[in-house]
Amino acid sequence: MTDWPKVHEKTTLSPAMIPLAGLSYLYGLAVRIRTRVYKNRRKKELPGFVLSIGNLTVGGTGKTPAAAMIADWALKEGYRPAILSRGYGSKHGGKIFEVSDGQHLSCTPAQAGDEAYLLAKNLPGVPVILSKARYEAGLLAQERHGSDFFILDDGFQHMGLRKDLDLVLLDATSPFGNMHLLPRGPLREPVEHLRRADAFILTRTGPGTNLIMMNYLKKKFGGKPAFQSEHVPDRLVLPNLKSTRGPDFIRGKRVVAFAGIARPEVFRETLIKLGAELTHFRSFRDHHVFVGSDFQNLVAERHRLRADLLITTEKDYVRLGQLAPTDDLLGYLTIRFRMISGAETFFDMIRGKANKGLRGSSVQPK
Repeated sequence: MTDWPKVHEKTTLSPAMIPLAGLSYLYGLAVRIRTRVYKNRRKKELPGFVLSIGNLTVGGTGKTPAAAMIADWALKEGYRPAILSRGYGSKHGGKIFEVSDGQHLSCTPAQAGDEAYLLAKNLPGVPVILSKARYEAGLLAQERHGSDFFILDDGFQHMGLRKDLDLVLLDATSPFGNMHLLPRGPLREPVEHLRRADAFILTRTGPGTNLIMMNYLKKKFGGKPAFQSEHVPDRLVLPNLKSTRGPDFIRGKRVVAFAGIARPEVFRETLIKLGAELTHFRSFRDHHVFVGSDFQNLVAERHRLRADLLITTEKDYVRLGQLAPTDDLLGYLTIRFRMISGAETFFDMIRGKANKGLRGSSVQPK
């Protein structure tokens, strides 16, 4: 089984990488042709403000918590947001699928995919709708729920729809990987295609700044706004004990942990920074579907090492399904997306563009 994150870190062209380099070249041709076709094609327009959150690389930049943060802000501002997602990993089988009407979840994590399910679960008042055709999903949200603020989750590569604001997230620790296109590298598009973006958000920058990357973006892409953010551990939830603790509860505890996300090492580092005594850590592939033996082995490892807790991510927890209730010391760590530079400017930018797009509607700035 290929470890793609490690492949995407390699910068030298070894004999084993030559076939991937050839495929990357062909992929790049296809991407450029597609971009040119969409550039000259008339885009569909939704009846409201359209904000896209996307990235340039495969996985791991934090789009889901960013979408949740913006949707929550929009709801509090008096807009009527809806999240339109392609629904990676979903198994609903329909052209359009409503995960939530904003009040009730209508499916399982397996049907919706873990990311869309989490968004729906954590955002009461915000409909979450899945479809490859985001235009049709947006029309349904407007018709059923009166939505006027549409958030495209993973929308940078979706070019058939007019966007009022195109935000691109870049991981400050590795914004472009090895600088190569898929499958040799992690890039979904060439770096120069970032010219389509309206603004950038550097993620996982921590409390400091990343001046080199910030200056690079401003210089190369015409002074477009660039912001910094971080992923903040928010709560430790122990569902089987019906207990919620602050993240500091982990400090000094013996912990067995596991994660099946794009960058499991980031979760591992988070636990260590929180002061956990990490006795065992198991990585799975992104969006891994857990089976009984996976979880039984982890519980057995917790018992063997006499660990105090078995901890995973919130996304992994929802994929455990019926396996989760079998261990009282199983917990998941929730993560909050927080702007650490220019937060007021960032939200003023969204508000200004949204009100301009919605001028004449019932929504007015507070």
